[in-house]
Amino acid sequence: MKKVILSVTCGFLFVFGLAHNFETRAIELVRIAQFNWKNTSYDFGKIEQSKPVKAKFSFTNTGDKSLIINSVKASCGCTVADYTEGEILPGQNGKVTATYNAAKAGIFNKTVTVNANVGGDAILLKLKGEVEK
Repeated sequence: MKKVILSVTCGFLFVFGLAHNFETRAIELVRIAQFNWKNTSYDFGKIEQSKPVKAKFSFTNTGDKSLIINSVKASCGCTVADYTEGEILPGQNGKVTATYNAAKAGIFNKTVTVNANVGGDAILLKLKGEVEK
């Protein structure tokens, strides 16, 4: 009888331990980093040829986990992107800066793709304008 009671008690403690571990992991999965962008598009309007222009995209981490940008990629070689590196704690601000070289005359539409640990799809930042000779 003692062995049965001991076995049932051990089984109960084992199941309770698994359930507690599962609950802790579920709570951790709910915690996420989250972007809150001030803007995701920038219209330069008409700009002069061969004079690079810069757009700044600011955001706040409104999640409850540190935000980390994994990569930022421009859609072409005519645009260079820079970004806040490292951990961006909840409530802190960060930025992505895109510089367009304005080498060719004409209308342009460019994108900068931001990948981070926010879950879901990448963020597309858009640049547009018209380069005049």
